[in-house]
Amino acid sequence: MTDASRGADAPPELVQLLTPEGERVEHPDYDIDLTPEEVRSLYRDLVLVRRVDLEAVALQRHGELGIWASLLGQEAAQIGSGRALTDADMAFPTYREHGVAWCRGVDPVKLLGLFRGVNHGGWDPAEHNFHLYTIVIGSQNLHAVGYAMGIQRDGTNSAAIVYFGDGASSQGDVNESFVWASVFNAPIVFFCQNNQWAISEPIEKQSRIPLYRRAAGFGFPGIRVDGNDVFACLAVTRKALEDARSGQGPTLIEAFTYRMGAHTTTDDPTRYRVASELEAWKLKDPIERVKSYLFKNELADQAFFDSIDAEAEDLGADLRKRCTEMPDPDPMEIFEHVYALPHSLIEEERKAFAAYLEGFQS
Repeated sequence: MTDASRGADAPPELVQLLTPEGERVEHPDYDIDLTPEEVRSLYRDLVLVRRVDLEAVALQRHGELGIWASLLGQEAAQIGSGRALTDADMAFPTYREHGVAWCRGVDPVKLLGLFRGVNHGGWDPAEHNFHLYTIVIGSQNLHAVGYAMGIQRDGTNSAAIVYFGDGASSQGDVNESFVWASVFNAPIVFFCQNNQWAISEPIEKQSRIPLYRRAAGFGFPGIRVDGNDVFACLAVTRKALEDARSGQGPTLIEAFTYRMGAHTTTDDPTRYRVASELEAWKLKDPIERVKSYLFKNELADQAFFDSIDAEAEDLGADLRKRCTEMPDPDPMEIFEHVYALPHSLIEEERKAFAAYLEGFQS
């Protein structure tokens, strides 16, 4: 996409392949040839993942979840990058990558179990090549680089990708991971979802330069992509992963997007951002631009869109039912998977907690 064709309010040096109006544009370095079926599949992903997210917010409001971190508005960044992964690649999420989890085949109800407090993560990372959610901001970057260095030493044709936000980019762990990845030329992609707000702190308080330019200081390339454009996110991430697998080292991708909802369900974004900002970003909705593209190019009819909406309704109903039917775990299970082998301190705490619980039975 050229400067002349870019919207007046778009940030500079932004890779975009699908405009907010649903018009296909070209980029000299990042192109993608999608079949009609692939575009329809991406649209389906976007709609169903948004429904999972909206259903989870509703469940939290009804007291069925303790908390929920919404991805509303960030669906394209997650679906685009998630669909760029091969089965052999490993993904390291934060606590908001519900769309990537969907792409990796994780049952959405397992995500709900974590926020309901009935499991310790709910899925096998090795089965899905999708690590457990990380609550500690930025620590997953170090885990991902370590994993990537292991890939490098094993000589396998795969790569790692790690997700983090604009706020996490200021964390020491993230910057340390950049150093290690660069020095060891690790096969990793750093995927930063810049949703403009680190809870209530705007991006201006995270960096005086665009985040993707930070990569140059560590010695590897950075690229900014329209995070609401699923085509561009897929193309850019696919290229970065191919570079990583072929020994060209890390890439930092800054997906320029927007958090349409609250940081979590405990947050009130109306206290720190203006309504006009939200309204402006609604015009860049990642789902509507793909829908418009499908309509304009006669790649889907109303029956198709109705069928996806019906599937989303069924998915929501299924999630509600299975979430509320999840059994509460035995309180003593909290000690079962702390260490692989017996540990004296854990045993001491186990006995103390068991005695505490027995006190309620007298």
